[in-house]
Amino acid sequence: MRLEEFDYELPPELIAQEPIEPRDASRLLVLDRGTGELGHHRFRELPRFLRAGDVLVFNDTRVIPGRLRLRRLDTGGRAEILLLRPLGDEAEGRQVWEVLGRPARRLRPGTHLVCEGGSSAERGSPGAGGCQVVVTAAGEEGVRQVELRWDAGVPLGAVLEQVGEVPLPPYIHRPLADRERYQTVYARQPGSAAAPTAGLHFTPRLLGELQRTGVETCYLTLHVGLGTFRPLRTETVEDASLHAEYYRVEGQAAERINAARRRGGRVVAVGTTVVRTLETVAGPGGEVRPGEGWTDLFIYPGYRFRVVDALVTNFHLPRSSLLVLVCALAGRERVLAAYREAVRERYRFYSFGDAMLIL
Repeated sequence: MRLEEFDYELPPELIAQEPIEPRDASRLLVLDRGTGELGHHRFRELPRFLRAGDVLVFNDTRVIPGRLRLRRLDTGGRAEILLLRPLGDEAEGRQVWEVLGRPARRLRPGTHLVCEGGSSAERGSPGAGGCQVVVTAAGEEGVRQVELRWDAGVPLGAVLEQVGEVPLPPYIHRPLADRERYQTVYARQPGSAAAPTAGLHFTPRLLGELQRTGVETCYLTLHVGLGTFRPLRTETVEDASLHAEYYRVEGQAAERINAARRRGGRVVAVGTTVVRTLETVAGPGGEVRPGEGWTDLFIYPGYRFRVVDALVTNFHLPRSSLLVLVCALAGRERVLAAYREAVRERYRFYSFGDAMLIL
Protein backbone atom coordinates (compact mmCIF):
# COMPACT_ATOMS: atom_id res chain seq x y z
CA MET A 1 0.00 0.00 0.00
CA ARG A 2 1.24 3.44 -0.86
CA LEU A 3 1.21 6.04 1.90
CA GLU A 4 -0.51 8.50 -0.45
CA GLU A 5 -3.62 6.28 -0.25
CA PHE A 6 -4.07 7.58 3.30
CA ASP A 7 -4.27 11.25 2.33
CA TYR A 8 -7.23 13.63 2.42
CA GLU A 9 -7.93 17.33 1.91
CA LEU A 10 -8.42 19.43 5.04
CA PRO A 11 -9.15 23.17 5.02
CA PRO A 12 -6.69 24.77 7.47
CA GLU A 13 -9.48 26.58 9.32
CA LEU A 14 -10.81 23.21 10.55
CA ILE A 15 -7.66 22.57 12.61
CA ALA A 16 -8.81 23.30 16.16
CA GLN A 17 -6.65 25.92 17.86
CA GLU A 18 -8.16 25.71 21.32
CA PRO A 19 -10.17 23.20 23.34
CA ILE A 20 -13.95 23.43 23.54
CA GLU A 21 -15.68 23.94 26.87
CA PRO A 22 -16.92 21.86 28.49
CA ARG A 23 -14.83 18.95 27.31
CA ASP A 24 -17.76 16.69 26.46
CA ALA A 25 -19.46 19.37 24.32
CA SER A 26 -17.28 18.32 21.37
CA ARG A 27 -18.98 16.62 18.45
CA LEU A 28 -18.96 12.86 17.98
CA LEU A 29 -19.08 11.17 14.58
CA VAL A 30 -20.25 7.59 15.03
CA LEU A 31 -19.15 5.08 12.38
CA ASP A 32 -20.56 1.57 12.14
CA ARG A 33 -17.65 -0.33 10.63
CA GLY A 34 -19.95 -3.14 9.54
CA THR A 35 -22.34 -1.04 7.45
CA GLY A 36 -20.45 2.22 6.99
CA GLU A 37 -23.42 4.14 8.44
CA LEU A 38 -22.58 7.50 10.00
CA GLY A 39 -24.30 9.44 12.79
CA HIS A 40 -23.70 12.96 14.11
CA HIS A 41 -23.85 13.46 17.88
CA ARG A 42 -22.26 15.20 20.86
CA PHE A 43 -19.59 13.47 22.92
CA ARG A 44 -21.73 13.62 26.03
CA GLU A 45 -24.06 11.16 24.26
CA LEU A 46 -21.39 8.44 24.33
CA PRO A 47 -23.20 6.30 26.97
CA ARG A 48 -26.11 5.65 24.59
CA PHE A 49 -23.77 3.76 22.25
CA LEU A 50 -22.27 1.54 24.94
CA ARG A 51 -23.94 -1.14 27.04
CA ALA A 52 -23.59 -2.74 30.43
CA GLY A 53 -20.72 -5.19 30.37
CA ASP A 54 -18.58 -3.24 27.91
CA VAL A 55 -15.20 -2.08 29.18
CA LEU A 56 -13.66 1.29 28.33
CA VAL A 57 -9.87 1.23 28.47
CA PHE A 58 -8.05 4.52 29.08
CA ASN A 59 -4.41 5.63 28.90
CA ASP A 60 -3.59 7.39 32.19
CA THR A 61 -0.28 8.88 31.05
CA ARG A 62 0.44 12.50 31.93
CA VAL A 63 2.25 14.99 29.69
CA ILE A 64 5.39 16.34 31.33
CA PRO A 65 6.47 19.99 30.85
CA GLY A 66 9.28 18.67 28.69
CA ARG A 67 9.78 21.48 26.20
CA LEU A 68 12.94 23.26 27.32
CA ARG A 69 14.13 26.52 25.81
CA LEU A 70 17.92 26.62 25.98
CA ARG A 71 20.87 29.00 25.64
CA ARG A 72 24.36 27.83 24.67
CA LEU A 73 26.93 28.72 27.32
CA ASP A 74 29.68 29.39 24.75
CA THR A 75 27.91 31.49 22.09
CA GLY A 76 24.60 32.45 23.66
CA GLY A 77 22.76 30.89 20.71
CA ARG A 78 19.21 29.67 21.34
CA ALA A 79 17.88 26.13 20.90
CA GLU A 80 15.18 23.95 22.36
CA ILE A 81 14.63 20.29 23.15
CA LEU A 82 11.60 18.08 23.71
CA LEU A 83 12.15 15.35 26.30
CA LEU A 84 11.13 11.98 24.84
CA ARG A 85 12.20 9.30 27.30
CA PRO A 86 14.72 8.74 30.09
CA LEU A 87 17.61 6.41 29.25
CA GLY A 88 18.70 5.87 32.83
CA ASP A 89 17.58 6.35 36.41
CA GLU A 90 17.43 9.75 38.07
CA ALA A 91 20.30 10.05 40.56
CA GLU A 92 22.31 12.81 42.22
CA GLY A 93 20.81 15.58 40.12
CA ARG A 94 21.65 13.92 36.79
CA GLN A 95 19.76 11.86 34.24
CA VAL A 96 20.29 10.87 30.60
CA TRP A 97 17.39 11.46 28.19
CA GLU A 98 16.55 10.93 24.55
CA VAL A 99 15.27 14.22 23.17
CA LEU A 100 14.18 15.87 19.95
CA GLY A 101 16.16 19.06 19.39
CA ARG A 102 16.20 22.07 17.09
CA PRO A 103 18.05 23.57 15.43
CA ALA A 104 20.15 20.43 15.16
CA ARG A 105 23.32 22.33 14.22
CA ARG A 106 23.37 23.92 17.68
CA LEU A 107 23.09 20.59 19.44
CA ARG A 108 26.29 18.76 18.58
CA PRO A 109 27.88 16.33 21.08
CA GLY A 110 29.83 18.21 23.74
CA THR A 111 27.61 21.30 23.62
CA HIS A 112 26.68 22.76 27.02
CA LEU A 113 23.43 24.68 27.38
CA VAL A 114 21.32 26.12 30.15
CA CYS A 115 17.56 26.36 30.44
CA GLU A 116 16.20 29.86 29.94
CA GLY A 117 13.77 29.53 32.85
CA GLY A 118 14.56 29.08 36.51
CA SER A 119 16.03 31.36 39.12
CA SER A 120 19.67 30.57 38.37
CA ALA A 121 19.62 30.16 34.59
CA GLU A 122 21.27 33.52 34.01
CA ARG A 123 24.20 32.42 36.15
CA GLY A 124 24.75 29.42 33.88
CA SER A 125 24.57 26.87 36.69
CA PRO A 126 21.91 24.35 37.69
CA GLY A 127 21.02 25.70 41.11
CA ALA A 128 17.54 25.74 42.65
CA GLY A 129 15.03 25.84 39.83
CA GLY A 130 17.68 25.74 37.10
CA CYS A 131 18.89 23.04 34.76
CA GLN A 132 21.87 22.48 32.47
CA VAL A 133 21.88 20.29 29.38
CA VAL A 134 24.95 18.55 27.95
CA VAL A 135 24.61 16.93 24.52
CA THR A 136 26.28 13.51 24.63
CA ALA A 137 25.29 11.87 21.31
CA ALA A 138 23.57 12.72 18.02
CA GLY A 139 21.02 10.63 16.14
CA GLU A 140 19.00 11.12 12.98
CA GLU A 141 16.32 13.73 12.26
CA GLY A 142 17.04 15.88 15.29
CA VAL A 143 17.13 13.10 17.87
CA ARG A 144 19.80 13.68 20.52
CA GLN A 145 21.00 12.08 23.73
CA VAL A 146 21.58 14.57 26.53
CA GLU A 147 22.46 14.60 30.19
CA LEU A 148 20.30 16.85 32.36
CA ARG A 149 22.01 18.37 35.40
CA TRP A 150 20.28 20.14 38.26
CA ASP A 151 20.40 20.65 42.02
CA ALA A 152 20.73 17.16 43.54
CA GLY A 153 18.38 18.11 46.36
CA VAL A 154 15.43 18.72 44.03
CA PRO A 155 13.41 16.10 42.08
CA LEU A 156 13.63 16.53 38.33
CA GLY A 157 9.84 16.81 38.13
CA ALA A 158 9.94 19.91 40.32
CA VAL A 159 12.68 21.43 38.15
CA LEU A 160 10.69 20.84 34.97
CA GLU A 161 7.66 22.51 36.51
CA GLN A 162 9.84 25.61 36.93
CA VAL A 163 11.74 25.68 33.63
CA GLY A 164 9.71 23.55 31.21
CA GLU A 165 6.65 24.07 29.06
CA VAL A 166 3.92 21.62 28.13
CA PRO A 167 4.63 20.87 24.46
CA LEU A 168 1.76 21.57 22.09
CA PRO A 169 1.68 20.19 18.52
CA PRO A 170 3.18 22.53 15.89
CA TYR A 171 -0.19 23.07 14.20
CA ILE A 172 -1.55 24.75 17.36
CA HIS A 173 -0.51 28.40 17.32
CA ARG A 174 -2.32 29.77 20.37
CA PRO A 175 -0.91 29.36 23.88
CA LEU A 176 -3.07 27.63 26.47
CA ALA A 177 -4.45 29.72 29.31
CA ASP A 178 -4.50 26.58 31.48
CA ARG A 179 -2.00 23.85 30.63
CA GLU A 180 -4.12 21.29 32.47
CA ARG A 181 -6.41 21.51 29.47
CA TYR A 182 -3.83 19.47 27.53
CA GLN A 183 -4.17 16.70 30.12
CA THR A 184 -6.95 14.16 30.51
CA VAL A 185 -8.94 14.45 33.74
CA TYR A 186 -7.56 11.05 34.78
CA ALA A 187 -3.89 11.65 33.88
CA ARG A 188 -1.66 10.45 36.71
CA GLN A 189 1.50 8.76 35.34
CA PRO A 190 4.02 11.42 34.18
CA GLY A 191 6.07 10.58 31.12
CA SER A 192 4.47 11.64 27.83
CA ALA A 193 5.70 14.11 25.24
CA ALA A 194 2.14 14.55 23.90
CA ALA A 195 -1.37 13.94 25.18
CA PRO A 196 -3.47 10.87 24.34
CA THR A 197 -6.00 13.22 22.83
CA ALA A 198 -9.00 10.88 22.53
CA GLY A 199 -9.27 11.11 26.31
CA LEU A 200 -9.48 14.91 26.39
CA HIS A 201 -13.25 14.75 25.80
CA PHE A 202 -14.06 12.94 29.05
CA THR A 203 -15.29 14.74 32.18
CA PRO A 204 -15.74 13.38 35.70
CA ARG A 205 -19.51 13.66 35.19
CA LEU A 206 -19.39 11.61 32.00
CA LEU A 207 -17.17 8.97 33.60
CA GLY A 208 -19.62 8.69 36.46
CA GLU A 209 -22.56 8.32 34.08
CA LEU A 210 -20.80 5.54 32.19
CA GLN A 211 -20.15 3.62 35.39
CA ARG A 212 -23.77 4.04 36.53
CA THR A 213 -24.95 2.46 33.27
CA GLY A 214 -22.81 -0.61 33.92
CA VAL A 215 -19.89 0.20 31.62
CA GLU A 216 -16.62 -0.95 33.18
CA THR A 217 -13.54 1.25 33.10
CA CYS A 218 -9.86 0.49 33.54
CA TYR A 219 -6.51 2.13 32.91
CA LEU A 220 -3.18 1.26 31.37
CA THR A 221 -0.16 3.44 30.62
CA LEU A 222 1.63 4.19 27.38
CA HIS A 223 3.97 7.19 27.41
CA VAL A 224 3.50 8.97 24.11
CA GLY A 225 6.73 9.62 22.23
CA LEU A 226 8.06 9.59 18.69
CA GLY A 227 6.23 6.38 17.87
CA THR A 228 2.90 8.15 18.10
CA PHE A 229 3.43 11.65 16.78
CA ARG A 230 6.28 11.50 14.25
CA PRO A 231 4.96 11.39 10.65
CA LEU A 232 5.57 8.42 8.38
CA ARG A 233 8.21 9.11 5.72
CA THR A 234 8.26 5.99 3.56
CA GLU A 235 6.49 5.71 0.21
CA THR A 236 4.89 2.41 1.13
CA VAL A 237 3.11 1.69 4.39
CA GLU A 238 4.67 -1.75 4.82
CA ASP A 239 8.17 -0.23 4.84
CA ALA A 240 7.39 2.14 7.74
CA SER A 241 8.36 1.53 11.36
CA LEU A 242 7.67 3.22 14.68
CA HIS A 243 9.94 4.23 17.54
CA ALA A 244 9.39 2.17 20.69
CA GLU A 245 7.28 3.61 23.51
CA TYR A 246 7.05 2.45 27.12
CA TYR A 247 3.85 0.75 28.32
CA ARG A 248 2.55 -0.86 31.50
CA VAL A 249 -0.58 -2.98 32.02
CA GLU A 250 -1.41 -3.88 35.62
CA GLY A 251 -2.91 -7.23 36.59
CA GLN A 252 -6.20 -5.69 37.72
CA ALA A 253 -6.73 -4.00 34.34
CA ALA A 254 -5.90 -7.20 32.45
CA GLU A 255 -8.38 -9.20 34.51
CA ARG A 256 -11.13 -6.62 34.06
CA ILE A 257 -10.65 -6.67 30.28
CA ASN A 258 -10.53 -10.47 30.14
CA ALA A 259 -13.66 -10.72 32.28
CA ALA A 260 -15.50 -8.39 29.91
CA ARG A 261 -14.53 -10.56 26.95
CA ARG A 262 -15.67 -13.73 28.73
CA ARG A 263 -19.13 -12.30 29.36
CA GLY A 264 -19.51 -11.03 25.81
CA GLY A 265 -18.79 -7.36 26.50
CA ARG A 266 -16.93 -5.20 24.03
CA VAL A 267 -13.43 -3.87 24.61
CA VAL A 268 -13.60 -0.17 23.72
CA ALA A 269 -10.19 1.48 23.42
CA VAL A 270 -9.97 5.20 24.17
CA GLY A 271 -7.32 6.25 21.69
CA THR A 272 -4.82 4.61 19.36
CA THR A 273 -2.24 4.34 22.15
CA VAL A 274 -4.59 2.02 24.02
CA VAL A 275 -5.12 -0.05 20.87
CA ARG A 276 -1.39 -0.51 20.36
CA THR A 277 -0.82 -1.41 24.00
CA LEU A 278 -3.64 -3.95 24.19
CA GLU A 279 -2.63 -5.59 20.93
CA THR A 280 0.98 -5.73 22.15
CA VAL A 281 0.12 -7.64 25.33
CA ALA A 282 -2.55 -9.89 23.78
CA GLY A 283 -2.01 -13.63 23.76
CA PRO A 284 -2.85 -15.86 20.80
CA GLY A 285 -6.47 -16.23 21.93
CA GLY A 286 -6.93 -12.54 22.70
CA GLU A 287 -6.38 -12.77 26.45
CA VAL A 288 -4.69 -9.67 27.87
CA ARG A 289 -1.53 -10.35 29.87
CA PRO A 290 -0.19 -7.89 32.45
CA GLY A 291 3.32 -6.58 31.99
CA GLU A 292 5.49 -3.67 31.01
CA GLY A 293 8.05 -2.98 28.33
CA TRP A 294 8.52 -1.18 25.04
CA THR A 295 6.30 -1.49 22.00
CA ASP A 296 6.96 -0.50 18.41
CA LEU A 297 3.85 -2.26 17.09
CA PHE A 298 2.75 -0.67 13.81
CA ILE A 299 -0.83 -1.55 12.89
CA TYR A 300 -1.91 -1.13 9.26
CA PRO A 301 -4.65 -2.66 7.05
CA GLY A 302 -4.47 -6.42 7.02
CA TYR A 303 -3.74 -6.60 10.76
CA ARG A 304 -5.95 -9.03 12.68
CA PHE A 305 -7.16 -7.44 15.92
CA ARG A 306 -7.16 -9.80 18.88
CA VAL A 307 -8.59 -7.64 21.67
CA VAL A 308 -10.08 -4.33 20.53
CA ASP A 309 -13.70 -4.26 19.35
CA ALA A 310 -14.41 -0.53 19.22
CA LEU A 311 -12.47 2.72 19.32
CA VAL A 312 -12.90 6.29 20.54
CA THR A 313 -10.47 8.47 18.61
CA ASN A 314 -9.85 11.96 17.27
CA PHE A 315 -9.44 12.98 13.62
CA HIS A 316 -5.81 12.42 12.65
CA LEU A 317 -3.29 13.96 10.29
CA PRO A 318 -3.10 12.68 6.72
CA ARG A 319 -0.50 9.98 6.09
CA SER A 320 0.03 9.41 9.82
CA SER A 321 0.45 6.09 11.61
CA LEU A 322 -2.65 7.00 13.63
CA LEU A 323 -4.86 7.33 10.56
CA VAL A 324 -3.40 4.11 9.15
CA LEU A 325 -4.31 2.29 12.40
CA VAL A 326 -7.89 3.58 12.28
CA CYS A 327 -8.16 2.39 8.68
CA ALA A 328 -6.92 -1.03 9.76
CA LEU A 329 -9.82 -1.28 12.20
CA ALA A 330 -12.66 0.15 10.10
CA GLY A 331 -11.46 -0.07 6.50
CA ARG A 332 -9.63 2.60 4.52
CA GLU A 333 -12.51 3.55 2.22
CA ARG A 334 -15.03 3.82 5.05
CA VAL A 335 -12.70 5.86 7.24
CA LEU A 336 -11.77 8.28 4.45
CA ALA A 337 -15.46 8.62 3.53
CA ALA A 338 -16.16 9.48 7.18
CA TYR A 339 -13.37 12.06 7.10
CA ARG A 340 -14.84 13.64 3.97
CA GLU A 341 -18.20 13.81 5.73
CA ALA A 342 -16.56 15.40 8.77
CA VAL A 343 -14.99 18.05 6.53
CA ARG A 344 -18.35 18.76 4.86
CA GLU A 345 -20.00 19.08 8.28
CA ARG A 346 -17.23 21.36 9.56
CA TYR A 347 -15.98 19.13 12.34
CA ARG A 348 -12.90 20.33 14.24
CA PHE A 349 -9.73 18.30 13.59
CA TYR A 350 -6.64 17.08 15.45
CA SER A 351 -5.66 17.34 19.11
CA PHE A 352 -8.25 19.86 20.31
CA GLY A 353 -10.82 18.79 17.74
CA ASP A 354 -13.89 16.56 17.73
CA ALA A 355 -14.08 12.78 18.10
CA MET A 356 -15.09 9.59 16.33
CA LEU A 357 -16.60 6.44 17.78
CA ILE A 358 -16.00 3.36 15.65
CA LEU A 359 -18.32 0.47 16.52
